[in-house]
Amino acid sequence: MFWFGKKKEVKTRPYRIGLALGGGGARGFAHIGVLRALEEMGIKPDVISGTSAGSIIAALYADGYAPQHIIRLFSELDVKELVDVTIPRNSLLKMDKFIHFIDKRLHSKRIEDLKIPTYIVATDFDNGKSVAFDKGDLAIRIAASCSIPIVFPPIAIDGIHYVDGGVMRNLPVTPIRDLCDVVIGINVSPMQHEQYENNLLSITNRAYNFLSCGNVFPDIALCDILIENEDISGYNVFDIDEQEKIEELGYQKAIEVLNNLTEQQLSLLNNTRNGR
Repeated sequence: MFWFGKKKEVKTRPYRIGLALGGGGARGFAHIGVLRALEEMGIKPDVISGTSAGSIIAALYADGYAPQHIIRLFSELDVKELVDVTIPRNSLLKMDKFIHFIDKRLHSKRIEDLKIPTYIVATDFDNGKSVAFDKGDLAIRIAASCSIPIVFPPIAIDGIHYVDGGVMRNLPVTPIRDLCDVVIGINVSPMQHEQYENNLLSITNRAYNFLSCGNVFPDIALCDILIENEDISGYNVFDIDEQEKIEELGYQKAIEVLNNLTEQQLSLLNNTRNGR
C-alpha cells in the first residue's frame, strides 16, 4: 500500500511509460478506446494506475485482456447484473454481484500477480487519505476504488473502510509520477454544464461529477501527455449501455491527441520507447 504524503526524490525511475486512468463511471469505457489507439501506435505502458472505473480497466488490461476483449466483457451487460438494491442504511446498492463479476473474469487474484505493475487507488474513509494499493486481493480493492459514497457501501479492508478513489484523487498520476520517465494521463471526467433532473440518480451523478472534476488539476499538471474528451461529458456514470459509443469517442480523441503531440512530447515519448 502506498500512502500519499510529501513527494519523495527518486534517483532512478524503474519504469519508462506510465499510464494513469481516471474515474468516471461508464465514461471509463473511453479508456478502452484510448488503449486501442495506443496499441496501434506501438505504445504500451510499463506501469498503470487506476481510480474507480479506471481501476477496472487497468486491472483487466494488466491481466492480459486486449482492449477489444475488455469491451466484449461488458457487452449486453445490464446494470442489474452488477448490483442489488439494499435497504438504505449506509448505501442504496450492494456490490456483491460486482465483486463476483470482476473476480470471476480476472485470471490474477492479487494485484502483485498482474502482468503489468498496477496501482489501485481508493480513499481511506476513516482517516481521510488517498491510498494506492500495489498488493493484496484484487477484486475487493477494485470494489473499494469504485465505491461511490451513498450509492455503494464503504469497503472494509484490514479493518479500514474505503470508498471511491475519485473522492480525493480522480486522476491517479501521483502514485506513479516518480516511477516513470513519461506519464500519459487519461481524464474521463470533464466538467459538465448540462441541465440535470430533480431526482436521486441525476443529483447523485452531478454531485459525483463536481467532486471528481475538482481534484484532478494537480495531477493534470504532472502529466507529460494528457488525453481528455469533452465529448463524453454528456454521458453519466451509470450509462453502461452506451459503452460502444463512449469507447469510440475515447479512441478518436486519443488518435487526435497522439497525432498532434508537440516536438517536445514526441522527443520524450520516442526517447522513452527506445530506452534511456
